[in-house]
Amino acid sequence: MATQASKGSALHEINLFDPELQQCPYAAYKTLRDEAPVYNIPGTQIYVVSRYEHVREVLLDPERFPSTAANELMRASPVDLERGRKVAERFKEKGWLPAPTLAGRDDPNHKQMRAMFNEAFKPSRIKQIDPRVESLAYELIDEFLDDGKCDWVRQFCVPLPLFIIGEQMGAKREDMWRIKGWTDAFFHRISLMLPEDKHLEMVDREIEAQHYFQPIFEKLRAQPDDSLISVLVNTVIEEWGRPLNDNELHAEMMADTFVGGSETTTNALAAGMKLLIENKDVWVKLKAEPDKYMRNFVEEVLRLESPVQSLMRFTHKDVELAGVTIPAGSVVNVRYAAANRDERFFTCPEKLDLDRPKAGAHMAFGSGTHHCLGAPLARRELTWGFQAVVDRFEDMDFAEGENDFAYHPHFLLRSLKQLNIVFEAKKR
Repeated sequence: MATQASKGSALHEINLFDPELQQCPYAAYKTLRDEAPVYNIPGTQIYVVSRYEHVREVLLDPERFPSTAANELMRASPVDLERGRKVAERFKEKGWLPAPTLAGRDDPNHKQMRAMFNEAFKPSRIKQIDPRVESLAYELIDEFLDDGKCDWVRQFCVPLPLFIIGEQMGAKREDMWRIKGWTDAFFHRISLMLPEDKHLEMVDREIEAQHYFQPIFEKLRAQPDDSLISVLVNTVIEEWGRPLNDNELHAEMMADTFVGGSETTTNALAAGMKLLIENKDVWVKLKAEPDKYMRNFVEEVLRLESPVQSLMRFTHKDVELAGVTIPAGSVVNVRYAAANRDERFFTCPEKLDLDRPKAGAHMAFGSGTHHCLGAPLARRELTWGFQAVVDRFEDMDFAEGENDFAYHPHFLLRSLKQLNIVFEAKKR
């Protein structure tokens, strides 16, 4: 393999596991795109792919870059297989070892399972949910509208998608914040940033969630209803001759429904508000003509501040990408967020451009067979969330002295901890 860092290169300063770098990783991404578009993180089996064309190549070629790891322990801890083993033991001892999720499977197994999810998330079902998304967005803002200030993340960005997916998953409204604690545990468990004791603590909290949802699964097996979770519990996957088992259901509850279906949208709603305050020309334009610009605004938020910064693929044999040989048994870190700011594909990629042609060409939802199943619902939640902002706020700003704009340490996701804002309510 070619030497990664040449004389004068900034590559040696890049550490994607550094919480400080994660606060604003975009300069590092540019260095990777320019100097090492396929970059082996020193001392690991992880290869970071950062250019748009190469990210797309990986995503569209599951034969060379499968979603299944040669050793599944690598998924739990790609830099420490022994820890991955301890995590698996803890789940088996106290709860249910999560099976590979939809995102962690390859065809034909993936295709067979996805058909069931396609039924659960079909457009007609999303259409049925849409009025609830709309009403909840306005309800949440109206709860704090008279205050003239709020923690935008906690009071709006968290509850909007969490309550929507929670209602679809059979959870009680009064339990939503308890569930948020469990999804936070999963979020931190997959961050690749925790010491071992904290990692196992997060596993224990996730197991609490398993014991909360298990009786719901069992009740729905006995008494199916028309909820989304009932579809997941009871639909027989034809080729398997059975519905999902407990281990599969628990994996999907955390990864693809609650975290995939709420955490990522939460982060996009937070990012969008921050971008609106930082780009008042965009706010003026969006407020004046939301029907014209809302769609592109949502896509630009997703592109610029990709809530999922990266995910993993694997190699089962030696493969070549961009002139670099990636050995069998490696982890391929597909950096969507770096691809989404690639100047080789996007003109002025750092600019929030409401008139950007083909604004939806970003990789925030992935591409290919594993394109995000929840993308249509996420787009509806973002659209109604920002439409409510347009309709309720005259203007807004950061609350002076109340923000450090810190992001949670995370190798895979981008999540603003809090966002305190002040605003002037629109006269109604």
